[in-house]
Amino acid sequence: MPPLPPVTQALMIICSAVFFAQTLLRFLPLEPLFALWPLGSGGFWPWQVLTYAFLHGDFMHLFFNMLGMWMFGSELERLWGPRRYLQLLAASVVAAALVQLVFTMLTGSGAPTVGASGGLYGLLLSFGMLFPNRVIVPLIPPIPMKARTFVLVFGAIELLSGLWGPSGVAHFAHLGGMLGAWLMLSWWRGRLPFGGPPRRR
Repeated sequence: MPPLPPVTQALMIICSAVFFAQTLLRFLPLEPLFALWPLGSGGFWPWQVLTYAFLHGDFMHLFFNMLGMWMFGSELERLWGPRRYLQLLAASVVAAALVQLVFTMLTGSGAPTVGASGGLYGLLLSFGMLFPNRVIVPLIPPIPMKARTFVLVFGAIELLSGLWGPSGVAHFAHLGGMLGAWLMLSWWRGRLPFGGPPRRR
């Protein structure tokens, strides 16, 4: 196994450290200040469109997000380098936050959002677009499938789950992360909805 590239490693360490600070130092006001609160809740601050991604609700939430970051983010960082990798992640996280803010405004939800899942779904979409025929085996279900199939299946699950009704999971934020990644990749390549000459991937 190749070593973890630096940005992926740093992000995994930061998310893990923040989670254990949440767990062990409960007197620290991390969630009130850094979770993504709905616009009408009175708790929203602009920096939360980024900081919410470093907080996680429980250990399994953290575990699966860090596993996905290791599986998909490591290879993308080695391909793109730290700068573009961070740009893609930031676009995914911010787009996920904006979609979730619109969703909570429309539904009247007052619950905060936490987790790196929006960024992870952006990485997932990017991996599927760059390596569509790569065969991967997810943990759930443990069935070998091509990366593009994996992206389509999980994207469809998120859409249907979001339309099904409230579940405590920010399904539309996950879709927003995929949208942010797609927009960033399109901008790099000079494709619609962006004009101009093709850009280096």
